[in-house]
Amino acid sequence: MVGSADGQEQFYKPADSALSGPLISARTGMETAWDLPRNPLADSLPPDKHLAAQIVRGFRIFMHTPRAAPRFTGNALSCNNCHLNAGQREKAIPLVGVAGAFPEYSKRAGRMLSLEDRIVGCFLRSENALKAIAPGKNPAAGFRGDESIVPASAPEVLALASYISWMSAGYEVGSKLPWRGQNTIPAGQQIPVENLNPETGKSLFQEKCITCHGEDGRGVKIGDKKAGPLWGPDSWNDGAGAARIYTLAGMILYMMPYLETGSLTAEEAQQIAAFINSKPRPVFPYKGKDYAAGSVPPDAVYYKGIARNPSVQKR
Repeated sequence: MVGSADGQEQFYKPADSALSGPLISARTGMETAWDLPRNPLADSLPPDKHLAAQIVRGFRIFMHTPRAAPRFTGNALSCNNCHLNAGQREKAIPLVGVAGAFPEYSKRAGRMLSLEDRIVGCFLRSENALKAIAPGKNPAAGFRGDESIVPASAPEVLALASYISWMSAGYEVGSKLPWRGQNTIPAGQQIPVENLNPETGKSLFQEKCITCHGEDGRGVKIGDKKAGPLWGPDSWNDGAGAARIYTLAGMILYMMPYLETGSLTAEEAQQIAAFINSKPRPVFPYKGKDYAAGSVPPDAVYYKGIARNPSVQKR
């Protein structure tokens, strides 16, 4: 991704990109930070002009979510902040082929989700859509809203689904993707949440992370690039997947530090995640509806003290 003179950004696919199957290899460094194995701005698209336009729009939303989907984006994060290389990097939550995995059961929702449902959840949680929809309102202080305010039929949602489906072409529905589910802390290496120390994580964060994220976690601008904010009003809300310590630690372990990927241990990643998720962030007002089919995971630290739906049967 290169900044051009008119302020727009161009995406490129060098012939010498280091690949692991269809994905940018996790073993590569900064030299492949903006490489794309498949690029809808340069590669062939379906002959249907409407579908082709949808794919391109979805790609632009993916790369620059606040700018390209402002009505559903209440923070400064883009999809690409978590799914690196436009969703095409190994061990960086790649989305190649995942369209065929849906519908898929969600423990948090307690039901089957379509691909569009999953994208809606990302807008509501990772993109904190409620802030964009109701600016100035405090969801924790009586905001009346409904999660369906980001409809699965919204053009932005359908465009993202089109882009992900385009990346999934050639993969059969239900096929096992060897690169999916790799961003996890193995159960045997998970440290009980109560044994993690945010102060330890803070020291590691200051040593390993502030070059890109800054001491305040808001991100440091380097040229025309800036790392995503990790806490505060412009970050993901407390109902997002990254608000879970083990989930965030898995992302950190395999994706960070960006200039020295793979240099952290599983323990260090968890300590840093505990620090980041000890910080304030926007409130998701529907957490009481989550995990209705079971118990709240132990690493979902922002759920402590949240009143549960009375119909929830504890297990």
